Amino acid sequence: MADAKVIPFDDDRSRGAAVQRPSRRRSAGNSRLKGEPAVVREVQPLHGEALPQDDVPVTREERPSARSREGGLERRIAGGLAFLRRRLTGDYEVDDFGYDEELTDQVLMSLLRPVYEKYFRVEVKGIENIPDKGGALIVANHSGTLPLDGLMMQVAVHDNHPAGRHLRLLAADLVFVLPVVNELARKAGHTLACAEDAERLLDRGEVVGVMPEGFKGIGKPFSERYKLQRFGRGGFVSTALRAGAPIIPCSIVGAEEIYPMIGNAKTLARLLGFPYFPITPTFPWLGPLGAIPLPTKWTIQFGEPIATDGYPPEAAEDPMLMFNLTDQVREQIQHTLYKLLVQRRSVFF
Repeated sequence: MADAKVIPFDDDRSRGAAVQRPSRRRSAGNSRLKGEPAVVREVQPLHGEALPQDDVPVTREERPSARSREGGLERRIAGGLAFLRRRLTGDYEVDDFGYDEELTDQVLMSLLRPVYEKYFRVEVKGIENIPDKGGALIVANHSGTLPLDGLMMQVAVHDNHPAGRHLRLLAADLVFVLPVVNELARKAGHTLACAEDAERLLDRGEVVGVMPEGFKGIGKPFSERYKLQRFGRGGFVSTALRAGAPIIPCSIVGAEEIYPMIGNAKTLARLLGFPYFPITPTFPWLGPLGAIPLPTKWTIQFGEPIATDGYPPEAAEDPMLMFNLTDQVREQIQHTLYKLLVQRRSVFF
């Protein structure tokens, strides 16, 4: 990893929980023995007259019993205790990147999902453009001052793809030097944004996500919102060509407004070792409350894939081809952003 080439742009949830059929109970007289079937008497109308609707005897609707509900709760508690036992005893698997699939599905996704569904109310389009199997490289715009867009894109792929695929994000080296954040990022499947790691993941058939704008995109001022920054020299294109993986452009609308960055305290950023220190209408003036993102309405659209498997092996070293493909991906993302912005009626609703 020490001599890995860094890409020059910084960059089953089985939610379908099994449907449990409720246990049923029947109402019968006190004299009925245990196991004896209940008898429902048929009431005949007098003199051929139909009984009024309110007078027709109706059997009690079968409802889930309290015992059934308690049984479901007990099963959930048992599942949680089994999960904790596996964590404490080390009886779980991680890959050589540190990715912990069980922890991601059971804990991290569960924490992100309310933000995704209730707070940002993310709408996903074009999920069918991500293949059901095999490697694929998702290239997206980057914005929002804090990298919440990458996390929301990860939930979007995991929760909406028919095959329940997992998105492995390539992150800047800053992520892996921050305490706690480093460990969580590894557990969630993120890895360093270098060509070597990206190619290994694609060769394994993983869906890999990259945001070529890097800090230039996430830290740009609010006045430049939805204007894509430079994509670098096309390192992600070279990686996709070597792996023969399709490139899927992704456009994210809504992240630009969660922290409107109106200033940058560069001196403080240098002291802290950050690429920028944002000043927004609420931060740092409101303290910790100013760090709460605004509840904007998001749209994530995955575009049509750009195939790379038809190129010869030496194409990955062709600078003109990389420039053309990079420009094609960038233009497709920018065009889709403008299209989504025209369709959007409100930032928040």
